[in-house]
Order: sequence, then C-alpha cells, then structure tokens
Amino acid sequence: MEKQRNTGRAILGIVLILIGIVFVGKTFDIFPHRIMHYIFSWQMILIVLGIIFVTSDHNKTSGWVLLVLGLVFLIPDIIEISYPIRRLFWPALLILIGVLIIVRSFTSNRPGRSTLGSDFIDDLAIFGGGDKVIASENFKGGRITAIFGGSKIDLTRSKLATGQNVIDIFCLFGGTTLIVPENWNTKVDVVSIFGGFSDKRHKKPETLEVGKELVIKGFAVFGGGDIKY
Repeated sequence: MEKQRNTGRAILGIVLILIGIVFVGKTFDIFPHRIMHYIFSWQMILIVLGIIFVTSDHNKTSGWVLLVLGLVFLIPDIIEISYPIRRLFWPALLILIGVLIIVRSFTSNRPGRSTLGSDFIDDLAIFGGGDKVIASENFKGGRITAIFGGSKIDLTRSKLATGQNVIDIFCLFGGTTLIVPENWNTKVDVVSIFGGFSDKRHKKPETLEVGKELVIKGFAVFGGGDIKY
C-alpha cells in the first residue's frame, strides 16, 4: 500500500513539474501559440488524467476511457479529418463502451449480479435504469456501472459487514443514487470530471457504527451521484 502511495505521489510530482515547464514556456513565448492552444484544452486535461490513472495502481479502466475520449476529441483539431470519418465518432464510442463493460466484467473480483439477499451488488444501467432494494445481513460492497442511465439502490434493509467495504462505481453520462441507513459510516473517494458524487446526509459522529465503513470509489465523467437516507 505504501509503495502504491509513493508511486502516485511520484507521478503527481512529475505532472506538476511538466505543468510548471509549460507555464514557463507560455510566459516567455517559447512554444508556438497553436501548441499552447492544444496544451491548455479540456481534451488535454482528460488525456493527462487518463495517463495518471493508467500508470497508477488504481482506476486503470477509467484511465483508458479518459485517455481515449481525450484523444478522440483532440485529434480532429490537430489533423484534417473528412466529414465521413467524423461520423464514425458515435459508433466508435459505443464500441468503446462495450469493451469497457466486458473488461469490467472480467476484471472484477466480485461475485455475480446482486439479488435481494446478496452480500454484494453488481448493477449495470445502460440507456435506462431502475430501483433496486438490497437486504443483506452482511453487506460487503460491489460495483455499479451507469452509462447514459442510472439506478437508485436502496440499502436501508441491509447491515454493513465489519471492516472496510468498497463499492466501485463508474458513471459515464449517467448517475446513481445510494440510499443507506443513517448510522452507516461512509467515505466518498470518487474522481469526477464534469460531474460529482456527494454524501447529502447530515451525519452525526456519535451515531455512526464503529469498525464498519462503506467506501465509494471509482470514476464519474459527465455524471455522478449521491448518498441519501
């Protein structure tokens, strides 16, 4: 774990150094204006974040999605692309989403899809969604994927397992709402681009369960979600 933190810090340090060099170049007009236009673009932000995630030990799949999205939107600005090729963008995006779903299906170490009494949740919402109620005496987390859609997950009938329990979310132009018991100790650690994921509960520290924690990790781009009770 400590090695992972050190790697992440080293990557962040390198990125900050490169950003500093770019700003110095901009101040002294070292780089052509056209190059600076590309560097200071929202597409480049996606590319840089994608590289950070891919080279770190977490969110590799999300990193590749960011990297590809950034390149897809940036390349047409750099080189001349005919209109018929531009029309391939949305089919290519659908293919990318399909590949992402397959990758997430085989790389997760969680059990199969969630049921009413399942200890794990595995929810997938694409171009739609719905409501789901989970009733578990030992809820341990799971994964939620929302692409152009979303779901509402009700966990108020569940009890949290001892220790740290993680829900891995991925929201692309979609979102999800988690309804949890008031006394659950939750932590949100979601990377958001043009979106967000927040805990809207008014938590009282004295009422939170001790020794049990629900951590929401993952990635949200042009989407997100919230935690309610």
